[in-house]
Amino acid sequence: MKIPIVRTVLFSTLLLVLAAVTFGQTGVTTYTGTLADGATYLIEVPSNWNGTLFLFSHGYVVPGSDNPAQDVSDPATRSFLLSSGFALAGSSYAKTGYAVEEALGDQIAVLDIFSSTVGAPKRTIAWGRSMGGMITAGLIQRYPDRFNGAMPMCGVVSGGVGAWNAMLDSEFAFKTLLTPDSGLQLVKISDPWGNLGLAEQALAAAQGTSQGRARLALVSALYDIPGWFTPLSPEPAPTDFATQEANQFLWAQYVDFPFFFALRAEMEARAGGNPSWNTHVNYRKQLEQSADTREVRALYEQAGLDLDADLKLLNESVRIKADPWATAYLVQNIIYDGDIHLPVLTLHTTGDGLIPVENESAYTQIVREEGNGEFLRRASVARAGHCAFTPAETVAGMLTLLNRLETGEWHHVHAADLNNKAAGLGPSLNIFILPDGTAVPVAAGFEEFKPNRYLRPFDAEDE
Repeated sequence: MKIPIVRTVLFSTLLLVLAAVTFGQTGVTTYTGTLADGATYLIEVPSNWNGTLFLFSHGYVVPGSDNPAQDVSDPATRSFLLSSGFALAGSSYAKTGYAVEEALGDQIAVLDIFSSTVGAPKRTIAWGRSMGGMITAGLIQRYPDRFNGAMPMCGVVSGGVGAWNAMLDSEFAFKTLLTPDSGLQLVKISDPWGNLGLAEQALAAAQGTSQGRARLALVSALYDIPGWFTPLSPEPAPTDFATQEANQFLWAQYVDFPFFFALRAEMEARAGGNPSWNTHVNYRKQLEQSADTREVRALYEQAGLDLDADLKLLNESVRIKADPWATAYLVQNIIYDGDIHLPVLTLHTTGDGLIPVENESAYTQIVREEGNGEFLRRASVARAGHCAFTPAETVAGMLTLLNRLETGEWHHVHAADLNNKAAGLGPSLNIFILPDGTAVPVAAGFEEFKPNRYLRPFDAEDE
């Protein structure tokens, strides 16, 4: 019963994306086919092709769901790019789930087919959303000679090891503080959906008491889950801790817990074991560095709970060790070394509870440590939701990246510049697509924003 809910939240534009691959556009030649490993691909080339190709990497597809090839995030962006002379391409990946390994090879195979079928592009730009943002950053790291620029959106740019470690911290706190005597499995999950059911029962019970809500706030803080859930809703006031916690509960119920307590099993099956660990993690320090610290302290005080005692319990509880071979799999699929030498613009919503915006801090840190900060810029959109961008915000980012490629300098990357650029694209792109396919007029929401430190960084320097 959880799979449709996960898909609805993760892929708010799913129906429109599927429509995009079938909706005809005058003067566009479409190429489809199947790669050697069974993945399908989609290529669209306008008659006025300008020589630039955008290679799109799609996000996580829940095992058992439809898995069509995708070459764009939404039909409005597709229409703009094709009518402007840009070619589009993308694949389905050979498998669903945590398909980073397959995606990296499949996307390069699509580029090879494009070159042999259409012709070699003058310029190739990688872009993608969610896990596709992770893949985008991976493509330019592993195949830098195949790309001229990249735009990871709402990406897991903390890398696979750091992301799953951060999830484990939240899982660990949840079981230790709220359901210690249950059979809930944190790793090496034998019955994924049954395990999720146990977690959901404990989650619902905890939400029913002030003590439970305080501890859920701590669980959320260890993954930096924001207190803002519904796109187009106003952000809760900084001290409206009750509403923040209620929104974090929704993130846990509908989005995060399926990954924490069920879909982790699919990733572990690929890795051949558990790649995550929390040995030597100081949870008191983790809370101090979290974006949600004030909320946790306030709710613990209101509930009459001893926060120090709970943190002491977490720090003294038996920890989880990783299987080294499984960690090695995630290192390959994928972590980042910061060795970029082409322009990269990342986009993230500030109210993303699946892939928190703090992921951007991890990627920025390693890129700067390697002395490559000149190539990287990041832009933030003040909105709740995972990958909750308007087409205008997406295109504004693309135009900014294209300008960097054409001029050799970053111009107009401040929030006000990006908002003006998005506004100038007109009403057909300044819309937000609701899960039912309704298009709502929305002004661009870029803002100047500096995310907190990522709580569990792991990059190539940690190997």
